[in-house]
Amino acid sequence: MKQETIVQKIWNLCNILRGDGITYYQYVSELSYLLFLKIAQENGSEKLIPEGYRWADLESHEEQGLLGFYQEMLTHLGAHVKNEVIREIYAFPTTVFSHSENLKAVVDGISKIEWHQVGKDGFGDLYSGLIDKSAQDTRSGAGQYFTPRSLVNTIVRLIQPNLGDLIQDPATGSGGFLVSADSYIRTKYSREKYKSNSPKYQGVEIEKNTRRICLMNTFLHDLDANIIYGDALTDDALELDKADVIVANPPFGNKAGGQRPLRSDIPFPNTNKQIAFLQHIYLGLRAGGRAAVVLPDNVLFESGAGTDVRRDLMNKCNLHTILRLPTGIFYAQGVKTNVLFFTKGSAKDKYQQENCTKNVWVYDLRTNMPSFGKRTPFGNPDIGFAPEDLGIDPHLGAFEKVFGDSPDGTSKRTEGEYSFGAQETEVDEDAVDENQDIDDYLAHSRWRSFSREWIANNKVDSLDISWLKDSNSVGAAGLPEPDILARAAKEELEAALSELSCLLVALEGAE
Repeated sequence: MKQETIVQKIWNLCNILRGDGITYYQYVSELSYLLFLKIAQENGSEKLIPEGYRWADLESHEEQGLLGFYQEMLTHLGAHVKNEVIREIYAFPTTVFSHSENLKAVVDGISKIEWHQVGKDGFGDLYSGLIDKSAQDTRSGAGQYFTPRSLVNTIVRLIQPNLGDLIQDPATGSGGFLVSADSYIRTKYSREKYKSNSPKYQGVEIEKNTRRICLMNTFLHDLDANIIYGDALTDDALELDKADVIVANPPFGNKAGGQRPLRSDIPFPNTNKQIAFLQHIYLGLRAGGRAAVVLPDNVLFESGAGTDVRRDLMNKCNLHTILRLPTGIFYAQGVKTNVLFFTKGSAKDKYQQENCTKNVWVYDLRTNMPSFGKRTPFGNPDIGFAPEDLGIDPHLGAFEKVFGDSPDGTSKRTEGEYSFGAQETEVDEDAVDENQDIDDYLAHSRWRSFSREWIANNKVDSLDISWLKDSNSVGAAGLPEPDILARAAKEELEAALSELSCLLVALEGAE
C-alpha cells in the first residue's frame, strides 16, 4: 500500500466528523493525539507511554463511555508522562469529538490500516502528508500559514543547512522548514556522520494546536528540536540562541490587537508584524549566519520604520538575493510575496556591521506569470533531496540555476535568465540576439543586479524593484478576487490607524 493511499484513508475518516462542523485543521490536531498512540505501538516506542493509556486500551474499550475514557486518557498523558516532548504534545488537551460513536468509528478506521507497510522511517512523512492536506482547507484559513513544499525545498537547497548547525524558525507553524532542512542534511550525509554531529533545531509558535502539530511532526522525524510556546517578538525569544541558519515565513497581517510589549532590543519598533520579524531574524543570526525569509511586498517599500529597517539590514547583512514570487501562492490571502536571502556580515568579512550589501540580485518570477491557487498549484512538491527526487521544478528550476552553488550568494553570477557562471554583473552577450542590444535584452530578463548606490539614489532604499512590462497590467482580468482586495485594504487601514494611535500616545506623553 503506497503512503499516499494511507494518507488518503486517514484523511477520509474526517468525513465522520464533518457533520459536527469540524475543519480539516482541527482534525489534524486531533490526529496528533490518536496517531501518536498508534504509531508508538507500531514503531516500538510504546514504552514511553504509561500502561493503561496506550492504543490497545483505547481500541479495546467499548463504545459506551469511550469519550469519557479518552478525555481522561489525554489529561493523564499531558500531566504524567516522563518524556517531555510527549507531555507537551498532550498538554492542555481539547478534543473535537462530542460523541463516543464518532470516536469509535475513527479509532476503528485507524486500526484497519495496514500500518506494517508504512515502514519505521515513514511515519514522519505520512504525518507531513496529512499536514499538507490540511493546508487545502480554505474554511479554516490554514492555507495562509503553510508554505508550499516545493518553495520550502528550494529555499533549503539554496541555503544549504549543514551538520552541527543551529537552525531556527521563529514562526515555525507546523515545522515544515525545520523538517525539510533535516531531510536535506540526512540525504547529504551518512547516518553515522549525522549522529556524530547532528544539527539542532529551535522554533517558536504562538498557537497551541499548531505547536502541538509541530511537536508531533519534529518528533516523528527524529529532530533534536526545542519548540518554544510563545511569541518571538516578545521576551519569549530570550530562550533562543544565535543561529547559523534561519528560515521562516512569518504570519501575514499587522500586530494590531497584541497586548504584550515588543522586545526592547528591537531597534525600530513598529506595529507591522513582518518588519518586526525581519529585525528579529537578522539580529538573531551569528556572524556569518545565513537566512531566507518569506515577506510580503509592503516590507520592501513601507516608509518610516520600514526604510530604517531596510537600511539597517543592508548595513549589517549582505542582502544578496530577492526572489519575487507569483501571486496566489498563499491563496487564503492572495498577497504578493518575496523571499529575501541574506548573510550576517559582508562577503569578505563576516564580522563587518556597516555597508555589508554591495549588490542586490533580483529574480522576477511574478511578472507575466499565471496566478496560482488551489486549482493551479505552484511548483512540484515531489521534488525532494534524494537523487531520485531531483527533477527540474517547472517554476523554480531556473532560479535555482542562476542563484549558484554558494549558500551565501557569493557565486559568480550573470544577468539574464538562463545565463550564469561569468564574472559578477557581466552580461552573457552570447545569449543576446544579434538584432537586440544589451539594454533591451536586460529589460526582458528575469534576473538583474542592482547596486547599493542605485537603490539608495533611485529607490530611496525601497527594495520594491521591478522592470519587466506586465502584459496583463491593463484591465481588471489580472486583479485578485474582490474579497481579497477588500481584506488587503482593511489590513492597510488597520495598520494606518495603529500607527496613528502610537503617534497620539507619543504626542500626549510629550505634552
